[in-house]
Amino acid sequence: MERNKIIEIAKNVSTPMYLFDLDALNERIKNMKAILGENVTLCYAMKANPFLVDAMRNNAPKYEVCSPGEFAICERENIAMEHIVLSGVNKERADIEHVMKDCGGAGIYTIESVSQFNLINECAVKYNVTADVLLRVTSGNQFGLDEEQLEKIVEERQDYPHICIKGIQCYTGTQKKKMSIIGDELIWLDKLCDRLKASYGFIAEELEYGPGLSYHYFGQEAYANDFIELTELSDMLKPLKSKYKITLEMGRYIAAECGMFISTVADVKNNKGVRYCIIDGGINHINYYGQTMAMKIPAFTMVKKDGTVVDGQDTNLGDNEKCTICGSLCTVGDVIVKNLPLGEVSEGDMIIFYNIGAYSVTEGIYLFLSRKMPAIAAYSKENGVIVYRDFMPTDTINSRISQL
Repeated sequence: MERNKIIEIAKNVSTPMYLFDLDALNERIKNMKAILGENVTLCYAMKANPFLVDAMRNNAPKYEVCSPGEFAICERENIAMEHIVLSGVNKERADIEHVMKDCGGAGIYTIESVSQFNLINECAVKYNVTADVLLRVTSGNQFGLDEEQLEKIVEERQDYPHICIKGIQCYTGTQKKKMSIIGDELIWLDKLCDRLKASYGFIAEELEYGPGLSYHYFGQEAYANDFIELTELSDMLKPLKSKYKITLEMGRYIAAECGMFISTVADVKNNKGVRYCIIDGGINHINYYGQTMAMKIPAFTMVKKDGTVVDGQDTNLGDNEKCTICGSLCTVGDVIVKNLPLGEVSEGDMIIFYNIGAYSVTEGIYLFLSRKMPAIAAYSKENGVIVYRDFMPTDTINSRISQL
């Protein structure tokens, strides 16, 4: 999206605000699909940004849904149940019964434990339906089944006629820096499926895998998030395409690029030789995975009131006077970036933080200090600006008395 358009929208809606570029989102997914080729399905992990559920309708045929709240969002958005992968470590009986009784059942359920397997089976028997499931194998954390437990379920699968085991699911973590880790995991999963076939005659139709590809948030790399790692992953998947229907579960890698957070400078001051810039957003709105003590510089642009632009891609910015960007929270922890080379800064200048499309919109500590929640808007050339959510007060949530 052009910078002038971003500022125009920010001025019309006001700041602080999140803005999602739906055209950029569509283009990124189009490029991803072209690289991955046939027999690979994208599954959008909606935890990354639930505001994009509708925008994903024609892009990602599946949605990973990990809570009753996320499922309710899909219901309101009229997402087809066959497109939902119902996941999550804490599936509750009432919620599963609602899905099966009132919604016709989800497309597929992930099994996180023996207890969950029994729960899904009991609900399926009660409503006389067949539940398609994926057995999630653990990588050594609280998620999924031990391989021994998984094999026992497969061995005894004939005892559960209301359960249809479609395959294996695995997700081991995000922001993987070494592609060799992903390669090793794919070999491990393939060998597991081979063992299930050899030992129990079970053929895994589907392999759902969350690769956790890294997304670059800092430095010059943050302005050019290319598809080098995705291309390498595509090559790794080629030998598996003839064996499985492959689903790649992704959230951050899909959504991060399309989002921006726009904030206005509220105050500028010098304290003991350090220049501070206070903005109307803060760490309750901006959350970059991997940020350490506010020392790393994310992709940004400052647009001053006179129209002058400070572009973070400019490699000559190091000569500018530096400023530490802080938010509006009354805590010393509300430091977003230290020593940002901005030059002159004045009240009313705007800062655009890029690559904010994943997680920040829901991970921020919104309720701290009872400040209002930012507005959320989306833009596409076809539909223009749509305000998804206006500013919302939080003092009524943080008080036992909700009205004056």
